[in-house]
Amino acid sequence: MRCLICLYNIPMRTLGIDFGSKRIGIALSDESGAFALPYGVVENNEHIVREVKELCVLNDVGEIVVGESKDFKGEDNAIMEQIIPFVENLKQMVAIPVVLHPEFMTSSQAERLQGKNGMLDASAAALILSSYLELKKHKETV
Repeated sequence: MRCLICLYNIPMRTLGIDFGSKRIGIALSDESGAFALPYGVVENNEHIVREVKELCVLNDVGEIVVGESKDFKGEDNAIMEQIIPFVENLKQMVAIPVVLHPEFMTSSQAERLQGKNGMLDASAAALILSSYLELKKHKETV
């Protein structure tokens, strides 16, 4: 019984995803969920769900947050047609929660903060994850 209780108290990271048709940005939280850091950029290919699953295992991830792409009217962008099946496949492959979190122009924000470089998509993922962690922290204190 004592071991089961210990398992529930293990700090877990949250993984953030900025989904793109060619590349996917990845960010990771610290174990306490206080902050998000860009992790890397991976190619969006037929192996992406397996790669994300492996990243989760390697980094003790307990939850995945995927950016939900909306336009100025709050309606789904065209990329959502690819994001939704990706999220559904991910939910079938991993035994942890996978949630969508609204994101709006995070790639533009990341570029404005750091300029164009190879980690732009990962920085956008960190912005999505940071927004999610702040919202989660706010809900826990209310």
